[in-house]
Order: sequence, then C-alpha cells, then structure tokens
Amino acid sequence: MAGSILRLIFGLTGNAGNQLRMVNKTFKDKDMQAVIGWVLRAGVLISMLMVLIGGAFYILRHGHAIADYHEFKGVPDFVGTLSGIINGIITLRGRAIIQFGIMLLIATPVIRVLFSAIGFFLERDYLYTAITLVVLLIILISALSGHAG
Repeated sequence: MAGSILRLIFGLTGNAGNQLRMVNKTFKDKDMQAVIGWVLRAGVLISMLMVLIGGAFYILRHGHAIADYHEFKGVPDFVGTLSGIINGIITLRGRAIIQFGIMLLIATPVIRVLFSAIGFFLERDYLYTAITLVVLLIILISALSGHAG
C-alpha cells in the first residue's frame, strides 16, 4: 500500500524496485512536508489561473455592459450548484470558471489535511493519523451541512 502511494507521489514507474526500496528507507517527515508544500503551491497557482481565465472570459462577454447600480443583481443561479458550474465551464461562462477557481482555492487546505493523514500513516504514526482524519471529517461535515461550529 505504501509503495503504491509513493509511486503515485514520486512518479516511480516501470522496474523501480530499487528506487522504491530507497524511497521507503529515506522517506522522512521533511519529504512529506515538501510534498504538502508542493500541493499547497500547486493548488493556489491552479486556482489563481482559473480565476484569471474566468475573469478574462467574463470581461470578453460582459466588458461592454454598463453597470446599473439602482438594482441589485446577485449571483446567477447556475453558479450555485456543481452541475451548473461544470456546465458553465463547458460553455466557457466566466462566472462559472471564477467560481470553480474559488472552490479549488477552498479545497486546497482540505487536500493538505488529507496529505498530512497519508504522511502520518506512512510514518506509522497512527495517533496523529487518527487525529488528522477526525479533523478532516469535521471539515467535511461542516462544509456539507452548512454549520460552521
């Protein structure tokens, strides 16, 4: 199990038995911190890129419109559901792409907690694995239920 996770993280392919044994022996806390740092940087950069692309599409489609501040027009309904966001991305609607980028930005720390749990498990630190999984469960329940505390 740990070998397949390490193959996934470090991209070991083919006949990598010797490489995998070396990685298993030298996989330390610093390595996991590097992977977590990479995940955080990638998540922020990808979400930033998505928001930038969505903003460009939004400006291309709505840049000529004159703002009417006498009437409040909230967020359209299609960006309120995951299926609406996906459909909006497929049809290149700027607001949907921006919303997806924001969702990625919110998901980045959650993915970090998941990678921390994997790291603790690989280090055979089962107490911290359990604590991290409880934190992940609390985050997911709060996000899905709408209750923050």
